[in-house]
Amino acid sequence: MDAWCGDILRRAAKARLQVTSLQEPIYDFKLGVLHTGGQYLRCRSKALGEFYCFWQRCPSGHGAVLFHLPGYGAEMSAHPELVADGYNVLHINPLGYATPHGPDESKQEEGTWPVMAETLRSHGEHGYRDWLCQAAAAVLWALRQDGVDGRRFAFFGTSQGGGTSLLLASIFRDRGVRASAADVPFLINFPASATAEVSGAYALVSAPLAEVARERPREVEAMWRAIGFVDAMSHARRLTMPVLLTAGTEDETCPADSIRSLFEKLPGTRSYTELSGQGHAYTMPFLHLARAWFRIYV
Repeated sequence: MDAWCGDILRRAAKARLQVTSLQEPIYDFKLGVLHTGGQYLRCRSKALGEFYCFWQRCPSGHGAVLFHLPGYGAEMSAHPELVADGYNVLHINPLGYATPHGPDESKQEEGTWPVMAETLRSHGEHGYRDWLCQAAAAVLWALRQDGVDGRRFAFFGTSQGGGTSLLLASIFRDRGVRASAADVPFLINFPASATAEVSGAYALVSAPLAEVARERPREVEAMWRAIGFVDAMSHARRLTMPVLLTAGTEDETCPADSIRSLFEKLPGTRSYTELSGQGHAYTMPFLHLARAWFRIYV
């Protein structure tokens, strides 16, 4: 895992990311809070490809930066409440799935985004590896910007965004990341969650694995190894920064049991909140918990 995380950072650092501010309207029915401002960014690299971010500056002109990662739906998010708290906020949307004009549906496969399928097909060479390299390149760009305190940063997100906030915290462990906050996170404990009968997010793994086991059984081991690198359980010992987790008792997409299993292995300061009656969604309690978490540790 140490070597894998180091390789992600090296690829990101060598990518020569070109970032362009786009003059696109940000106030529409999908995204944008006019009084806090913000701008879309187009990020391009010959090595990594093209993707988009949404950048919100802190009011004081100098502050910590929080990195938000999207759920599997690849939605864009603005965070005026965190900007009002005095943070810079960068929403990162890898692989070009979401653009300032909406989702790029030409990148979908059978109506869904193929990042997990590509991870499995390529045995880990693409898919989430590319996703995380783009995200890491955007993080390195933001930490160099005027008005950003590069010594104070954290990651957060919901569902896939929660899982990848944990992976990026692991990747940036030795670069000074202060905290991670993950709301009903995906990408945790695949061996326990991705069974043949499972539904929800983990079916993205269980269904392809079952098919490959029938038709090309020799590939199964390589596929399991690939998803092992993007399973937060594999990163647990590296998650030494303060980590906040939430789970829902009625969440059948990312079950509470999988999230609790990670919490039990975390070596440092940690928080686990189980929300009674909560299904899989962006949860309102998480926003309040995360804001408090960031005030304490970032």
